[in-house]
Parts: sequence; structure tokens; C-alpha cells
Amino acid sequence: MNIAIIGTGNVGGALATRWAQYGHHIYLGVQNTNSFKGQHLIEHPNIQALTIAQAVAHCNAVLMATPPTAVFNIIESMGKVENKIIIDATNAVRMAPDPYPTAYHALVDLTSAKIVKCFNTTGFENMLNPVYHQEGIDLFMAGDDADAKQLALQLALDAGFGNCYDFGKADKVELLEKFALSWINLAIMQGYGRDIAFKLLRK
Repeated sequence: MNIAIIGTGNVGGALATRWAQYGHHIYLGVQNTNSFKGQHLIEHPNIQALTIAQAVAHCNAVLMATPPTAVFNIIESMGKVENKIIIDATNAVRMAPDPYPTAYHALVDLTSAKIVKCFNTTGFENMLNPVYHQEGIDLFMAGDDADAKQLALQLALDAGFGNCYDFGKADKVELLEKFALSWINLAIMQGYGRDIAFKLLRK
């Protein structure tokens, strides 16, 4: 699969690495292809750096892993996104993309793409290695588009996660971001460390 990743920091870089290792072709959408954060990523033969518009044009799946307030500039830079799937991995923890509560809501309102919120509820270290005691940890997703959710599930499994549970429709997107804040609270504010993760268990 061809996947565009916009945002080459910790989260974007971790998922680029995992998906490239799985065999997907990754196109990093960057402002300057000669100088960008995570430039070492292109050492992998399945990862290439292009402009944002070029990366999106090459792919039907797009991961957005930037600060949520960057969503407006990204929408302008992406070009045509009709029928493409955009996975919003951002969290409006410190600042929302005003007047929208999350980047998900902005993407739904301002584009014709299929949007899903996912890959936002755990640290990038868990994306680089989502296996604890020989078992994949879990992810969660929210949104209204069934096709986007199906792709998010598949890409979560491809990255090594145990499952990606449906958190609900668009009305649960803000709750999912608060769930991400719960991981941040435990890992950082409560001092449990970043090597913790969520796993849904049944009796």
C-alpha cells in the first residue's frame, strides 16, 4: 500500500518505520525535501520524501501526525483529497484548531476526504514496538466513515498492534482525545513512565 505521512516527528517517524518494515511504501510529505525532521527515515528503501501535494497524490491513505493547529496549512497544501482516507493522529491537548475542537472536525468540514481519528492514544515508543510480553497492545479509533475505520484497523494490525477497537462515531472523537490525555497523565504526570500501554481484556 502507498501511504502518505504528513508530520515526520516522533509519531509519524515511528509509524513510517513500522509500515515500511511491513512492506508498505511510505511517502513523507514535507515542506523541504532537502531538509526536514526525521531525514534519516529515507534510508529505508520503502520510504521517500516528497512535497505534501506530491505525497498525497501518490497515495489513497494519508496519516496526519502534526500539531492540530497546522491542519489549515496542510489542507491547503494537500491538493485534491476526494475519496482519499485521512487518519488524524493529532491531539488538541494544548491548543485546538479554532474554531474547531479537533483537527478531525476541521478535516471533515473543510475536505471531501474520508476521515478517521486513530494512532493518537499511546506514545511513539509503543508505535515503534507495540508488543508487551509477546502480545500486541491495543489502539482505538473514532469517526463516521466505515471505510476509513477499516483501513485504520488494518494498518494498526500491520504495525503490530493487537487490535484497534471502535470507540464510536464522530461524537466520540473528543472523548478519544481525552483518552489519549489519560495515557499522558499516567505516563508523565503520574510518573509511571512511557513504557505503559492499554489492553482491553475480557473474562
